[in-house]
Amino acid sequence: MHRSVRAAALAGLPLLLCGAFIALRANGQQVPQPGSRTIMDAHNCYPYFEWWGDRIDRALSAGTPVAIEQDLGWYTDSTTGKSWSVVTHGDPITGEEPIMEQYFFARVRPIVEQALKEGDKGDWPLITLNLDFKDNKPEHLAALLALLRKYQPWLTSAVKSSHIERAQPLDVKPILVLTGEADAQQTVFYDQLHEGERVMAFGAIHTEDKDPQAAPEILDSEKANNYRRWWNNPWRVVEPGGQPHAGEWTPEKMNRLRALVERAHANGLWIRFYTLDGATPQDLSCHGWFRGYNFGSLDAARIRWQAAIAAHVDYLASDQYELLGDELRHSASSEMHNRQ
Repeated sequence: MHRSVRAAALAGLPLLLCGAFIALRANGQQVPQPGSRTIMDAHNCYPYFEWWGDRIDRALSAGTPVAIEQDLGWYTDSTTGKSWSVVTHGDPITGEEPIMEQYFFARVRPIVEQALKEGDKGDWPLITLNLDFKDNKPEHLAALLALLRKYQPWLTSAVKSSHIERAQPLDVKPILVLTGEADAQQTVFYDQLHEGERVMAFGAIHTEDKDPQAAPEILDSEKANNYRRWWNNPWRVVEPGGQPHAGEWTPEKMNRLRALVERAHANGLWIRFYTLDGATPQDLSCHGWFRGYNFGSLDAARIRWQAAIAAHVDYLASDQYELLGDELRHSASSEMHNRQ
């Protein structure tokens, strides 16, 4: 690895690193501001049919704060006509898939209840729940809103006001829920709420159909508002060839990454990049990972993990939960040692 490239990747590390994330706190602020911490985002953190049912345990083993992605589909039983939401990567959906209340909320209950009991909000939200809807059927979104209301005491929320452009303060709890950019989701999770009700799921800004190599101010033309508070990006906005054709990491690519992150943070948005894997073809097939997200080697992925940490990316998605968690802890240890 060239020294100039490594220097570009590592320059600008935040001043305080702790656990599996990077955190900066100003004036005792408890709300995680954009750019204040980098969190391991557990991509596709659910089983595929009968395979890989341990993913949520693997993600949680990396420590908190952590982000967990849950893909959701709407299943209708042809015999009974009953419909419900399931955790799935998509068709075919059989109805045998886990439901999110069982698979996610029941699993994190001990963590959340202990956090609420202790009351130490310094690292909250401990878990970011990233919802990836495979459809935007109104009945599906309404069912998820009902589920979120059931767990409202656990969820970070904001008051719905009469002016969506004004981001209201967050009441931070152990879980933060992020959802996509579809306007149908805004309709259910924000627009149809009554003024004064709690907003419990926060959408991404609009980026679909934009040139991934456009200038940051074109890709991100929106400031954070009371509903849309984050920006979700495939890695090809940084490297045009995407993961399989990325080539060498260069200072120019680092500058592009920094520019995107700085644009997001200037607009008050958290920013996420997906999905940064470095694995052999055998690892891909054994674990159900995708070739389109693979840099081809762990070293190639690691230098980009380091670059994202240095650039203050908020959510860094990978299928290699443990390895990315280790990288964040190693960065924390190194920085703390350097400061002593």
